[in-house]
Order: sequence, then structure tokens, then C-alpha cells
Amino acid sequence: MSAFDGFDLYDPGYLADPESVWRPMRDRCPVAHTDSRGGAWMLSRHGDICAVALDPETFSSRAGEVTGPVPAPGRELKIPPVSSDPPDHARDRKLLMPLFSKEAVAGLEPLTRRTARELVASIVTSGTIDVVEEYARVIPVVVTTKMLDLPAADEALFRQWTLRMLKDGAQDYAIRAEAVRAIQGYFRDRLRSSAPGGVMGHLLRKRAEGEPLSDERIVGMCFLMLIAGIDTTWSALGSALWHLATHAEHRRLLAHKPELIPNAVEEFLRVYAPVTIGRVVTRDATLGGRTLRTGDRVVLPWAAANLDPEVHPASSEVHITAERPRHLAFGLGIHRCLGAQLAQMELRVALEEWLTRIPEFDLASPEVSWSGGNTRGPESLLVRIPSSAAVR
Repeated sequence: MSAFDGFDLYDPGYLADPESVWRPMRDRCPVAHTDSRGGAWMLSRHGDICAVALDPETFSSRAGEVTGPVPAPGRELKIPPVSSDPPDHARDRKLLMPLFSKEAVAGLEPLTRRTARELVASIVTSGTIDVVEEYARVIPVVVTTKMLDLPAADEALFRQWTLRMLKDGAQDYAIRAEAVRAIQGYFRDRLRSSAPGGVMGHLLRKRAEGEPLSDERIVGMCFLMLIAGIDTTWSALGSALWHLATHAEHRRLLAHKPELIPNAVEEFLRVYAPVTIGRVVTRDATLGGRTLRTGDRVVLPWAAANLDPEVHPASSEVHITAERPRHLAFGLGIHRCLGAQLAQMELRVALEEWLTRIPEFDLASPEVSWSGGNTRGPESLLVRIPSSAAVR
């Protein structure tokens, strides 16, 4: 039994500064256990996190939640390819890969930039705003809605479902189940509608060409695209804006030298990697001197791996001008995020457009609450924009 056993993924201190927990864990208890919130093992070292991510036979992706009861086999939420294990995973991933090609992402950049620019134009005269609610949570919803070819009128509904499932539902599993049913029902209705387009249309064409795609798989893939395309990106963007609001030297440097923004995006992703993912042990295993039993949950915080000083010297420091080793914000192995290029583009464009018009801003309130569970990011972020901010 270690002092780090019994950890709580929703402890306010952990949410505010998870590295303050991971840092001593790495030295004294790199694999910690808790019985709370459904039970889990949490890893803190880069090497252990990579070992689990690269061993899908021992650590299944069938249930990626990090809290709540571990579902019995066959009862989990099926959102392929994220929830798929080999050999099904490669087939599921291949189906979606064309939607995230370099060309496909480039085709979405004009919409992303136009959306960001219009939002900034309306925000710049606002004085004090919640930049998460008015900016970070809007852009990914618009882009994802376009990819899925869904009605723009439903965007508010998508935001509501995402918050209900991943924020409210992270600690209240009845709320989560309600949101899951609503999203699944929405896509089942779309599947029965005439000539659906976007991702669903792409998958239906694949089925017509002979791909064995059940309605359940199509609905699951669309479900994944909606949720994964929204929450992770808005959490990453919110964290980047929080950093810039609290680090004037970085904000002013990027406003003066926007060519540094792509590198800054990678550094923000490394330090504030929003995703923590769950794996399920398929056979007894030993890790960090602890014995993990079949059916146990293992929690992989990608940010903990990124901040391990064994891999990244001065790991907790943000260096927006220096190139770092490849980070794990998008995961590792067969499940590395398909949407990485899309998220990088959205973050880059959102910061470019914001800093072009609003190079000066700071926190209007030092109190910031952070979401937890599968994604970490500021739940709200009140920033103050001086009247002289819009200088360009």
C-alpha cells in the first residue's frame, strides 16, 4: 500500500495541477491503485505508459472510460476504431483514414479560419468574456458538424450532448447513459434518412462496395467522430488560451511572430495534453512492481508521459521556440489519434486569428475550474480584453 494509492481523478488539487501528483508518483509509486470511482491503476512514467499503449493484447481498448464500473465484455460502448482491438482495429481505422488525409484537412481550413475570424470580430469589443464558452467550444463543433454533414442548426445540441456525456456524466453515470442514448438515437435516425452525406455517406458507400458494415458500426463511428472531434480540441484550445492569458511574454512573442504558432501549438499539446484514456487488462500482468489482474482498468494520462523528465528535460517548462521530442498528446501505437492533423490545424488557426486581433488579454478572475475524467481543460475562462487590444 502506497501513500499514492486511493488517488481520486476528480480531486480539486489533481485537476488544478496533475503534475504535482505525477512528479512524486514517478519516484515513489509509478503505478498507483484506487478503489474509488470504479477502481483503476494510474501510470505516471513515460516508459510504463508506452509499454501499455504498445501491448493491445494485454491491455484492451474495448472500454476507454477512466471512471465508473468496467463494463463486462459485450456491454461496452462500441465506438470503432477507438474501442476496437486487433484484428478488427486495422479494418475499422482504414475505413476512416481518407477523411483525415492532408488534403481533407486542408479543405476544412477555410471554414475553420472564417469561423474563428467571425467569432473574434464579435468578441473583440466585449470587454470581459468566457473565452471557453464563446470561442474554444464553438470552433470544433462547427468543423465537426461540417465533416459529418449535419445541420448547423443542431450545433447547440452537439455541444450539450458532449458536455452531458464527458463532463456531467463523468461522475454521474446515469447522465452519461442518457447522453449516449440520445447521440446513438440521433445517428440511427440519420441512418434511416434519405441520402445522408459526410462521414455516414462515406461509410454507406463503403458498405455498398462490399464492406461488411453493420448499422451499429456506422453509428458507432459517427458517434466517435462527433464526441472525439469536439471535446478534445476545445479542451486543448482552452488550455492554450489559459496559458497565454497567464504568460504575457509568450502571448506577446506569438502576436509579434505568428510564424512561431505551429511550434507553440505542439508545446501546448505536450504540456497540457488533454486526454487520459483507459485500458482493460486481459491477462494478469506485472508493471512497476505491482500485479494487475484480468479485468482491471489501467489509466494512461498522456500528459504524464510528456512531462516525465527522463524523456523531456525541464519537462514542465513551456518553451514555445524550441523543438521538443515527439509528444504523446495524440497517443501512441495502433490507436494514435486519427484526427491529429485536424486538431493541429484547428488549434493553429484559432490562435492565429485570436492573436491577430487580440494580442493583449489576461484573466479577469484567477479562479479557474478544470474538467476531469477522459479530458482535462478549463471549464470556463473569464478573460479581460482591454479597449486598446484590437490594434490590427
